[in-house]
Amino acid sequence: MLLDLIVGTVTLRPYVFAFLGLFLAAGGADLGWRRTVLFGGVVWPIAWLGEFSSTRTGIPFGLYHYTGATRGQELYISNVPFMDALSFTFLAYASFSVARAMLAGRRPSRATLALLAGALMMALDVVIDPLAVRGDRWFLGRIFYYPSGGAYFGVPLSNFAGWLCVGALGVGAYLALAGGVTGGRLWPGVALYYLVLGFNLAVTAWIGEWTLVAVGLALHAAIAATFRYLRGAAGAASAVPREGVQRA
Repeated sequence: MLLDLIVGTVTLRPYVFAFLGLFLAAGGADLGWRRTVLFGGVVWPIAWLGEFSSTRTGIPFGLYHYTGATRGQELYISNVPFMDALSFTFLAYASFSVARAMLAGRRPSRATLALLAGALMMALDVVIDPLAVRGDRWFLGRIFYYPSGGAYFGVPLSNFAGWLCVGALGVGAYLALAGGVTGGRLWPGVALYYLVLGFNLAVTAWIGEWTLVAVGLALHAAIAATFRYLRGAAGAASAVPREGVQRA
């Protein structure tokens, strides 16, 4: 029975496990296998607890409920689909990679890095959650709902605060346990971030939610511009001492 549920989890959500595989490959090349497993092992239970709590108290994502439509077809941990909390592992890692890339050349505190990673993960959810609410219009299916709806395309604003907190807490806990930032092969994780974004924007366009596509593109264009500015500023700052040595 358990094996059937595991197989059903994979076959129902193959895209989730494709992204998970990319996370493992990118993380292995970047952090090493032990730290990649540690990253997932830290983020997953934090995300699951957030989901478990929110479906009962509304904290931290706002109150929502899983429909249970796929119970018996895929693995659940209590009332939370296993794949849902699992997706936070690759979303958090991709956001962590972009945060490190944005702050390259600087020495940010662990708290700053964790908060930036949480904010970048929240920026992904600006597209992900409204699309997931519309899951009955694509192959996700109607797996959850907000009983009171929400101001942002049917999603309550508290949801985004929850994603920021869970992302920052997960990355911060990893940094504390790993002893700080290690690794440095960032581009696979950055590519994963934009693959996830591109997938969700493509499905959003497929179901005809063009306003949501435009909002998502505008937000992430602003993030990309900030990314470029920070990298340029860091490059200019690092060039100053070299110029001074040459003149001397």
